[in-house]
Amino acid sequence: MRKFQLSDKGFDVLNTIFVTIIVILIVYPLIFVLSASISSPAAVNTGKMWLWPVDISFNGFKTVFQNEAIWSGYRNTIIYTVVGTILHLAILLPCSYALSRKEVVGKQFIMWFILFTMLFNGGLIPTYLVIQSLGMIDTMWAIVVPNVVGAWSILVARAFFQQSIPDQLVEASKIDGATDFQIFFKIVLPLSMPIIAVMALFHAVGLWNQYFNALIYLSDETKYPLQLILREILILNEGMMSGGAGAEGGSASSFAEQIETASLIKYAVIIVSSLPLLIVYPFVQRFFVKGVLIGSVKE
Repeated sequence: MRKFQLSDKGFDVLNTIFVTIIVILIVYPLIFVLSASISSPAAVNTGKMWLWPVDISFNGFKTVFQNEAIWSGYRNTIIYTVVGTILHLAILLPCSYALSRKEVVGKQFIMWFILFTMLFNGGLIPTYLVIQSLGMIDTMWAIVVPNVVGAWSILVARAFFQQSIPDQLVEASKIDGATDFQIFFKIVLPLSMPIIAVMALFHAVGLWNQYFNALIYLSDETKYPLQLILREILILNEGMMSGGAGAEGGSASSFAEQIETASLIKYAVIIVSSLPLLIVYPFVQRFFVKGVLIGSVKE
């Protein structure tokens, strides 16, 4: 018993050390990026700033937010994320719940058909032709409809329903006269908040960080999402720097200021694009952890 207790305490110590290292590896980059976004570029480049801000300057954020496209990008991204997440859940939850019920005929074939999509992809050009034929080019639907539901999401949600919604509960509800729609909306969904939070967060993060589909399917700048606008800001700023390098000698100080501003913008862009998700996550963390643990358990 004594040896067991000593080994158990040793495990606790090693586990604490391991978790502490992981927390440091995660938290330090966040603090560093936040501090670097408001610190002097010279202090960042020379290593003088390694954790807390040095020579605080908000020029990077000022430059970013002076661009009016940032606000339209925020608006577009919020719309794309909200609409896309709602559409994702509206398709995912009924599909996963139906496939988790034993009485559904042909569910094995349907599951095989869904899993088949994990092995093959049509490619960029065929996908573009499909989007074009559906008339979704340069519209919001070109962002939210492709990949609205994936096989992985269906598998995780289906496992959650199988583990968390007992057949006895469904049968008792039917005996009491409840229809399938009443069971789903009044019993299943209220008991499924963990998996709803997990699937919503995963999909929302993907939509929030989406820029490639917008780059391919959107040509109207007023419809650009935030990530694509931030990308253009960085490219424009780098172009100004390269142009300044060939300027006359009298612009040396201006070129130095552009270099410093570019460094600030680089970190400011990271904060601007990531902060909303960092704010939202703590509110869904409780459901998120529980949903991941339950949804990961298979039959």
